[in-house]
This record gives sequence, structure tokens and C-alpha cells, in this order.
Amino acid sequence: MTTQIRQLLAQARASGDADAMLHAGATALQAGADEEAVEPVRDALRRHPRHPQLWHLYALLHRDLQDLAVSVEAFGRAAELAPDDPMIAHGRACVAYEAGLPAARHFERAMRLNPSDRAIVLRHAAALIAEDRGEEAIGNIARGLARDPRWLEGQAALARVRWLRGEQEGFGAGYEKAVAAHPRDAALWRAWLELLIQVGLHERALAVVARARAAAGQSPTFDAVEAIARSERGELAAADALFAGLASLNDLNLVVHNLRHLLRAGRPAEAAALGEKHAPSDPTHHVWPHLSVAWRLLGDPRWQWLEGDPGFVGIYDLADSLPPLDALAARLRALHLTTRHPLDQSLRGGTQTEGDLFSRIEPEIVALRKAVVAAVERHVASLPPPLEGHPLLLPRRGPIRFSGSWSVRLAGGGRHVDHYHPMGWISSALYISLPEEAERGTGEAGWLKLGEADVLGLDLPPIRTVEPRPGRLILFPSYMWHGTRPFEGGERLAVAFDVKRPG
Repeated sequence: MTTQIRQLLAQARASGDADAMLHAGATALQAGADEEAVEPVRDALRRHPRHPQLWHLYALLHRDLQDLAVSVEAFGRAAELAPDDPMIAHGRACVAYEAGLPAARHFERAMRLNPSDRAIVLRHAAALIAEDRGEEAIGNIARGLARDPRWLEGQAALARVRWLRGEQEGFGAGYEKAVAAHPRDAALWRAWLELLIQVGLHERALAVVARARAAAGQSPTFDAVEAIARSERGELAAADALFAGLASLNDLNLVVHNLRHLLRAGRPAEAAALGEKHAPSDPTHHVWPHLSVAWRLLGDPRWQWLEGDPGFVGIYDLADSLPPLDALAARLRALHLTTRHPLDQSLRGGTQTEGDLFSRIEPEIVALRKAVVAAVERHVASLPPPLEGHPLLLPRRGPIRFSGSWSVRLAGGGRHVDHYHPMGWISSALYISLPEEAERGTGEAGWLKLGEADVLGLDLPPIRTVEPRPGRLILFPSYMWHGTRPFEGGERLAVAFDVKRPG
């Protein structure tokens, strides 16, 4: 496929035709062959410097390459040449936001050019929050929901913003208003219930399930939510009966929750059988972490194949290659704008930055990303050879891209509950600032632990614990359970990211 794309790009370059290069470049972009397309498109721009669609394509290529400084500049040029193009306006706004630049005004223009696209409303809200205009963001989403309470993406966004602003009790008021107006809409009830499960409000979810059945009738979705909530609350017998009744459903999300239930219920052999059936073909990457736990509980040596190799975990002290840690810490603290942890994240007693940290173009963040990429490349080069069927030891291992990056700021008593990262290939913890030793507490307070899975209520020790130090980067498989020990006082400021699976 790459050879065919190179030929297509070469033909378009030789022709000198702008439209031919647009077609070839778009084909390369869709196929993930961004690097191959950059130079031919740049050459076409030298010939056609006032072609807005070529500038748009050039901007998209660099966005995909996670080179946002160039993308911002190219989108600006495209917008100058085609100020009324809605796609260019929307793309320019998105890239400005991702780069950490003021973007609300760009989204406002994009909305004027394409008022029917409600996705722009949500991205505009994110830009407003980044500019400390959260009330405006809430108002804009709420007005959209007043016109259409069944706008599920809007309901989810409004609940998320309210939660981040500290409205723990009333964060779901939009859902409550919507189901009151449309009590027979099962999709609304389902979305509200899924959010409650995601947040871990299982008792509240059970109460809402009862109301949903009374209003909208019986549904396997409602049974699934009840099964999950009862299992998470420790009502194992009741959950067992519900999961048994749902066994015929072909729902991978339900399979994962059933795995959690079987492990929590002390039935690792059943969990292993279920996990072995689904893990090799699981596109969501949720099954492997649970299968590993089952194998460990059973004493099955296959867990060593999956995550027991010490070389799977890398420890790199990067202080000398990072920007000055005090300056980097100051930059990161300025990005922590919310008052509580996100709805669906593992941290407790702290906050997390919004957006993709490594897309930002401040000098400290650019230098941080450069140091991280070099360390990840070093780690990947040290991994054992490719192994068929192994979720870490892939045959293709580059280029290094990120599926997410963020900063976490924990206060005294803060910690990460055990979790894993289904969107990543390799995950991380990079420590920027730590409490003074006297504030941390004794023993392994604040340490990273790998392989414990405490959220399942199991007596399973960690595979490994690692001491944090300023400038220390720890890399590990994304499917590996990980969390942190709580610490007593002070601040722990860290950066985390997920390396994207190549290919």
C-alpha cells in the first residue's frame, strides 16, 4: 500500500497539477502515510502558493504528524485565502485549541459558517473552558439541549463540565430534565445510566434503573446496568443471576464487566476461559488486563508471557534532558483549571489537564515532548523481538505517536486507583515535582505499583513497585494494571501519556 501511495504522490508531483496532488495527498492522509506526503505537498505549494485546499491538506498532514506549530501556520494561511470555507474554519479552530492557543473566536466563526454542526458547539465549549469561561460553555450547551433534550453528546458534555466544576450532586441535571420530558426514550435512560456506572455511582444507578423500567419498559440494557452495579457493590449472587440471563448477548463491554464479576466472585477459572475466548480478537483492549489477573490467580505461567518480563518496564531518569523542572512545573500548574478529577479517570484527590498536552506549542512542552519521544524510542528498541499474538511485542514499532497525553496534580492523600489504558500500547508516569520526603510519609507512600488491580477486591500483590523521583520516566505495557500508593502531604505533579499502537 505504501508503494502505491508513493507512486501516486510521485505522479501528482511530476504533473504539477494541484488537483492531482490534492487527491494523492488525501489518499496518503487516509492511509496514515503522512510523512510520505509532506514533501510532495510542500512542493505543490511552491507552485500554487494561493491554493487554499493545498494549505488545508498541508495543515492536516502536520496535525496528523502531531506537529501543531506548522499546522497552525498552514491553517492560518488557508483561512486567509478562503475565509468562508467552513471546513477550513473548523479545522483552524480545532488546531488552535489543540496547540494551546486561544480558540473560542475561531470556533465562533466556524459556527457562523456551519450552524447545523453541533460538534462545533461542544468543541467551542472546550475552548471556552480553556479560556476560563466555563459559565459561557455551560450556557451554550444548555441552550442546545433546551432545543433538543435528546442530543446525547450534548447531555454527556454538560454533565462532564458540571462535574469538573464541582457539581457532584447536580452534574446530571440535564439527563433528569430530559427523561422527565421524554420518559419512554430508552436511549436517554441508557446514556444516563452508562454515565452513572462510569462515575462509579452504583447505588444511584440502581435507583435510576428502577425508574427507567417503570417509564420505558424492560430492556437488556437495563438488566446489564443492574448486573454491573450489583457486582461492583458486592451483591454477587444477585449479579450472578443477571449476568447468566445476559449470556446470549454478543456485547464485548458486557463480557469485560462479567470478567470483573467472575474475578471479584473468586472464580478465576471461569474468568480465564471467558478471557481466552475473547482476548486475541478484542479490538477494545479491555480483556487482556483481566485475563492476566485470572492467570496469576490460577498460577498459570502464561501471565509471565504477557507481563512478567522485567524488560517490559523501563525506568529512565530524564532530568538532564528535560527543561528546567521548576519552569516545567510552573507551566503545567497553569494548565490545571478544574476543581476535581474527570468523570472517567483514575485519580482521586487531584486534577487532570484537559486536551492533549503534547500538542501544545509552548517551548517547555515542545522540549518535554522531544525528550519523551527519545526515551520511548530507546525503550521500544530494547523490547524483545516480535511475538505473534502478543499485545506488546508487535512486529511494527514506529513511528512514535501518542494517543493521549496529560498532566496530573495530586494533593496530600491523593492517589490513582488501579486501572489500565485501553487506548494505548505503552503507558507512562513522568514525575516533575514531588513532596518533600518528610511530607510523603513512610515506606512506599506515593510509589507507582504495577499489577495489583485493587479495584477488583483481590488479595493480589503488585508485580513491581517503583519509587518516583523528579525527572524519572516509567514506561510499561498499557494493558498492565497500575496505580499509586497515597501520600500524606504536599504536591505530586506528573505527566502521563499513551504511546499509540503503530499501524
